[in-house]
Amino acid sequence: MAVAVFAQPGSGARFDWGLTGAAELGRVCAVLVVVDVLSFTTAVEVAVSRGMRVHPFPWGKQAAEYARRAGAVAAVGRRQMTSEHPWSLSPAALRTAPVVADLVLPSPNGSAISAAASATGLPVVAACLRNAGAAGRWLRDQGYGSTDAPVGVIAAGERWPDGSLRPSVEDQLGAACVLDALSGVPGGLSVEAAMALAALASTPDVPAAVRGCVSGRELVEGGFPDDVEVAVEVGVSEVVPVLRQGVFSAA
Repeated sequence: MAVAVFAQPGSGARFDWGLTGAAELGRVCAVLVVVDVLSFTTAVEVAVSRGMRVHPFPWGKQAAEYARRAGAVAAVGRRQMTSEHPWSLSPAALRTAPVVADLVLPSPNGSAISAAASATGLPVVAACLRNAGAAGRWLRDQGYGSTDAPVGVIAAGERWPDGSLRPSVEDQLGAACVLDALSGVPGGLSVEAAMALAALASTPDVPAAVRGCVSGRELVEGGFPDDVEVAVEVGVSEVVPVLRQGVFSAA
């Protein structure tokens, strides 16, 4: 079987999971959309809507050094926040943290995918439940969605302790909301994208599903219920963060 089939040829909107899926679709798509609802792309939307530029960075200690070189502030883990350093991957914290010009935002999933995709030179859109409709409309307005300029929608997913991908309810639903806004694009949806979109039909209450899924419960039980509540505010934002030259800013 030809390797080319994994790129879902002949469709205007395509769907895959994780870093490997992003690398595959990044070879053939004109733009990538990264969805990491809990919490990277939600945090990006919150920060960009407040006027911050966000630098994605793979999870690790090098983020602080990169931030120093870039003249930026490095976000820390949720549990490392202090009153003097309130910037983290927590969308709820970013709603009230002082606005900085440039924020380095590391995460093991959405940020790592975005950073890797940026290296290819492709524009990358950060989408979440808050702005999925706006992201889809912006993509259509920019002329994406044909077979000549296909969109690749990437659900980031989570990680098992051994590092393998754990597909996640919240990211499939977030991706489905983007794909819903892309329905009717000239190139149509790939089978994979259509099946991802079908998740919406069986989910009458998306916020309740995200609150009740493994990732939502993990955050709530870990003491961060406000992050889930920010993430499940469906369709409240018209901000579309686009990653160009290594930085997310409003389209």
